[in-house]
Amino acid sequence: MSPELTTRHFDALGSTCELLSVDSGQAALERCEQRIREAEARFTRFLRDSELAGLNASDGRYVPVSQEMFAMLQAALWAFEESEGLVNAAVLPALAAAGYDRPFRQGLTEPSVLLPTQLPPLPEVLLLDQATRSAALAPGAALDLGGIAKGALADILIDELGDNAVCNLGGDLRIRGAGPEGDGWHIGLCDGSLVAIRDGGVCTSGTSKRRWGQSMHHLIDPRTGMPAKTDLAEVSVVTDSALRGEVYAKSAVLLGAAQGIAFLEARGVHYAAVPAEGARAGAGPDAIPAAA
Repeated sequence: MSPELTTRHFDALGSTCELLSVDSGQAALERCEQRIREAEARFTRFLRDSELAGLNASDGRYVPVSQEMFAMLQAALWAFEESEGLVNAAVLPALAAAGYDRPFRQGLTEPSVLLPTQLPPLPEVLLLDQATRSAALAPGAALDLGGIAKGALADILIDELGDNAVCNLGGDLRIRGAGPEGDGWHIGLCDGSLVAIRDGGVCTSGTSKRRWGQSMHHLIDPRTGMPAKTDLAEVSVVTDSALRGEVYAKSAVLLGAAQGIAFLEARGVHYAAVPAEGARAGAGPDAIPAAA
């Protein structure tokens, strides 16, 4: 008897989400979707009554946070260290200054003036107290947990989907099992290549999709506080977890082709990269080969 593949697609976390599972049934996917929507309500910056919005408005005071929020803040600090400061959740003031101050679907406006400002290191503005499970943000600091939350949630929620499944949260994928045909899940990378994965994460980051105005996009370089100027349009990374893949892919895009590929090579991960339009004369999607 052939395995039964169940799928579910929906919009959440500001992205399109896709859940796939073999032999788990629709109920498992529905439970997973519910948990994603609960996480969205907690971690979004766009709802005034979300837990993240409350933390962002705390003005330097320690405030008690949920176990889920505390774990996500720990993930954000880990991402900052793992990326050598390139993935900085304290990016929200810079995102808002660039015009990303409302959900993308509502339409964004490019600011008439945008000045470079280096973002403060996350550990200097985000303090955690394990004993009281509380957190404090320096006055003026504010967090956006978008990509970090997607990667971390994909890693957590794969358990809801069983032993043979994919949890895809806006391009951050956590994969487990042999897939519907028994030879792994076949996952497309940004350069059009395919990889067969039985356990791990596949994540793609880039500057080509969430754009507005003439030059604005959502990927802020914390070294300048501006939308990143990079010669990479997209990077896909294959590694052991969606959170790590999210951090590595974003770091590589921010660093650009030369430094970004060196960053990935040093970490021994499989990757694919697509150069930005005009980055190289005559460059096509295959101008930067994928790592073996």
